[in-house]
Amino acid sequence: MGRISWPRLGYSAALYALVPLIGWRIWREQVPTYSRWQRLGTRLGELPARPRLWLHCASVGEVHAARPLIEALLARYSHHSLLLTTMTATGAQQAQALIKQQPFHQARIAHCFLPLDFPGAARRFVRRVKPALAIMFETELWPNVLHACRRFDIPVAVVNGRLSPRAFSRYQKIAPLMADALANVNWLAAKSQADAERFVALGCAPEKTAVVGSLKFEFASTQGTFSESGHLREAWGDRPIWVAGSTRDGEEVLLLEAHRQLLCRYPDALLIIAPRHPQRFDEVAALCQAQGWVSSRRSQGEPVTQATQVYLGDTLGELGILYGAGHVAFVGGSLVPLGGHNVLEPAALGKPVLSGPFVENFADVVEPLQTAGALTLVESTDALVHALGARFDDPERGVEEGLAGIAVIKAHQGALGRTLDGLEALLNA
Repeated sequence: MGRISWPRLGYSAALYALVPLIGWRIWREQVPTYSRWQRLGTRLGELPARPRLWLHCASVGEVHAARPLIEALLARYSHHSLLLTTMTATGAQQAQALIKQQPFHQARIAHCFLPLDFPGAARRFVRRVKPALAIMFETELWPNVLHACRRFDIPVAVVNGRLSPRAFSRYQKIAPLMADALANVNWLAAKSQADAERFVALGCAPEKTAVVGSLKFEFASTQGTFSESGHLREAWGDRPIWVAGSTRDGEEVLLLEAHRQLLCRYPDALLIIAPRHPQRFDEVAALCQAQGWVSSRRSQGEPVTQATQVYLGDTLGELGILYGAGHVAFVGGSLVPLGGHNVLEPAALGKPVLSGPFVENFADVVEPLQTAGALTLVESTDALVHALGARFDDPERGVEEGLAGIAVIKAHQGALGRTLDGLEALLNA
């Protein structure tokens, strides 16, 4: 406790030097219902009662992936409350949407922003929250926050621990700082042996590291999703529908071009585009309008008619419903070199899944789906058009691929139970 951590001291000095840039980030990432002071560890709003558990997720994808864990924690620890934190505005909006979907637990779960990793802000936040257990999702290793947890005797777990080769290479450049941060972790649940080995190489104690599998394979019941998706499909009629989810900047142009080619063969085809980030909804809507598409927006309640060619899924928390309403799913962040997004969500709904070639962030789930024939990677717009046409022409093929995806997910489940057992041991200790 008394020793000076020179790596963390240098890191904190660098943060203070970047205050102007960080201040701009605070301003940009604002959500009207939250105080900007939360970024400095104060004005956190009304926190749920103690004893409380604290789960931190970076952004939208992590909140979505953590949903089975969130629901399991609320169910198992009925005498505890849960504080969910995120770093981004979009993550906050996803968290709010998730909380609204927990009608029986809303009094026991709350959300606020994690403060920026300044030493004082981290201390103020941890002292105010004082959870029974701090749970970090995937790679959320903030040195000053983790140090503050140790200072206030709060056990720390990292769950669904993920460290891609690219991230590992980056972290090796600041290895002393990462070793200092990981020294504050009491238990690290890695999703694979390769991830565990990378964390250990960065300084995590081997005896505190376990391989439990990926929480991404754990899904809550999809029955409600199927019901809502069915209503949409019934309203839209019998037409070929494909859904492009979690699309990123530079992809929509390619996807719209693919749809233009597809319409030559399937004139009544419908494309549903769901951009990854809410701040791009208007931008994508403007793109559709500029290109002359007959389009409508879900957020505006605009109907999908027989003439509609493109439907913009510009709402939060409904991507699963939209995937379920389509015949084929394309998962974005993958036609451009951004590492891909969660291909398991449409697979869990029994949909044939397509993705671009850039999927390194999800290599652990891509490989088994590909091997089972449930996922097809396409290298170009032409390849995407060909893959869509093949599944529209042969619906039975899509059904078989969907069933293969469900089988893969069931075969890889079990990480949630192992994670909960590890967290239980920490709480009991």
